[in-house]
Amino acid sequence: MRRRNMLRLATAATLLAAPRVARPRPERTLKFVPLINLALLDPVFLGNRATHNHAYMVFDTLYGLDETLTARPQMVEGHTVEEDGTTWTLRLRDGLRFHDDTPVLARDVVASIRRFAARDQFGQALMAATGELSAPDDRTVRFRLTRPFPHLPAALGGSSNTMPAIMPERLASSDPFRPVSEMVGSGPYRFMQAEFNAGERAAYERFAAYVPRTDGKISYTAGPKVTHFDRVEWRSIGDDATAAAALARGEIDWVESPSADQVPLLARNPDVTVEVREASGSIAIPRFNHLHPPFDNPAVRRALLGAIDQADVMNAVAGADRSLWRDRIGLFGPTSPLVNEAGIEAVSGPRDYDKVKRDLAAAGYRGEPIVVMMGAIGFLPPISHVGADQLRKAGMNVDLQTMDMPALFRRRANKAPPGEGGWNAYFIINDCLFTDSPATNTAIRGDGKAGNDGWPDSPALETLRQTWLDAPDLVAEKRIAVQLQLQMWRDVPYIPMGHWVRSAAHRRNIVDVPWGFPAFYGVRRV
Repeated sequence: MRRRNMLRLATAATLLAAPRVARPRPERTLKFVPLINLALLDPVFLGNRATHNHAYMVFDTLYGLDETLTARPQMVEGHTVEEDGTTWTLRLRDGLRFHDDTPVLARDVVASIRRFAARDQFGQALMAATGELSAPDDRTVRFRLTRPFPHLPAALGGSSNTMPAIMPERLASSDPFRPVSEMVGSGPYRFMQAEFNAGERAAYERFAAYVPRTDGKISYTAGPKVTHFDRVEWRSIGDDATAAAALARGEIDWVESPSADQVPLLARNPDVTVEVREASGSIAIPRFNHLHPPFDNPAVRRALLGAIDQADVMNAVAGADRSLWRDRIGLFGPTSPLVNEAGIEAVSGPRDYDKVKRDLAAAGYRGEPIVVMMGAIGFLPPISHVGADQLRKAGMNVDLQTMDMPALFRRRANKAPPGEGGWNAYFIINDCLFTDSPATNTAIRGDGKAGNDGWPDSPALETLRQTWLDAPDLVAEKRIAVQLQLQMWRDVPYIPMGHWVRSAAHRRNIVDVPWGFPAFYGVRRV
């Protein structure tokens, strides 16, 4: 630890003595407008979309995922598996450094894994199978498992929206239920703390000491993360129309996800490219509160399967272009190897609202008010308005309450009855990149009050999830996925409302935009 302190003091002295560095040339700066403004920075403390995208600039991971979502070595050279799958030995690449100019050591990795696993359900499953996690030397990390866990690389590769960020031990050892105080990562870009204005602006500078992998090609979060910009700026620019106009004028370079009504206008601009770069897409859902009436009653939730018109929701959120959306969607997105149509008739075919009303009455619903929260951001308003209208058609007395996302996040953690500050339901999005695995789809968990907001209690779902984690191969995983989807229609922790893919828009001279989500390695200006 003394070596670390001396290195930090030397680095600080160098920075104090250094002359002010000139800003990079404009063509070496990329200007980006995110879908959701960046407010919280710690990717372990919070796993929302903006924090996740920010984190992949600042931090690196032991494994990356390629475009098939297969885990590949990233910070590790590789690993060996011994003793019938119960001993994994991971070897770190040479030359890894943190942004404070200290080397990445195995003890940093161990502390980072423990911090991540305290917050992430896939990480928790890994640690439940881990008897010992140690750092035998500075470049070696060893797992001694109590039972085989073949998904170990995927769990450490960022399969969920909680990024398994590798950070210095002094930060990783902090309370995982409080955000870290510094953004000291090991990734391709350094976060510029002095320029950060939460919800408005963030800036990043290329980390010159980052050593990309030398093998393979960039593929999602795997491969050599080569940077071509000296600086990346995230900006909040008013509403969708204002951001689209700024892109058309060349004032910004990239809009993460323009709204459906702006896409045709931008597509007609010869200086703008509009394209889909995340074929995995998203599934809209209503999330129910299982603690309080009426959604504590599974018969009420099952009755509402007949109220959701997926095509109606998708038309509102993605427009009339059927190439951008799909109905007949169940637990998994259409690109997932686990996708199936088991029981899909529950949410397909003509909607019979009179029958739904009768089913709700038979289940005991008597017109009580339903407090439904609507986040006032991005795609949530059209999803929420159409979804609330479908609940009303089914005879539900809906009180739709609009709020900003921080307020929604705070309120959804409230377990009190709706009349005492709680809630009954809200509409949200499952990004399929992070939810197409039973290990990472937190909304499918059935662990009751100990689980995530909504607090569904389903021993059957929990058993099937564990069975999937223990499955020996993809054939077995697919078989269990069918059972999981059938169980979802019985327990209804939420209802799939359709799947769509977002279009990204960027200036035509911005090329090699990565697949999957807005990453800033590989992309360049020509």
